[in-house]
Amino acid sequence: MPHGYQPPKFQQFDGKDNPKQHVAHFIETCETAGTRGDLLVKQFVRTLKGNVFDWYTDLELKSIDSWEQLERDFLNRFYSTRRIVSVIELTATKQRKGEPVIDYINHWRILSLDCKDRLTELSAVEMCTQGMHWGLQYILH
Repeated sequence: MPHGYQPPKFQQFDGKDNPKQHVAHFIETCETAGTRGDLLVKQFVRTLKGNVFDWYTDLELKSIDSWEQLERDFLNRFYSTRRIVSVIELTATKQRKGEPVIDYINHWRILSLDCKDRLTELSAVEMCTQGMHWGLQYILH
């Protein structure tokens, strides 16, 4: 490390969060601190813990020769467990019997945030209202 270098405070990664977001936060933190190139490889280990740290320490000696290679190997090994929701699933989501309308709307909205397809506001409102009980649909249309 260069003389006088103060390592930034990094977010830790244990394999449970989104690895792409972790890499993005790491790069942003390093760029803000002026860290680039080979220093990224040396700093990245500071962000790892648990099984992810074990993965790093189990890598073959000198098997990583660049930040790009480490990033690629890391993203190939760890992947997001975030569930992707399809438009079909959103369309099939219905208000449950006895479920308050506000709970249904909140549930539908949270699902829609994980939808891989971009929805216009109008199509989102239409899809959401189509899943409501018939009486509410009649009132809203």
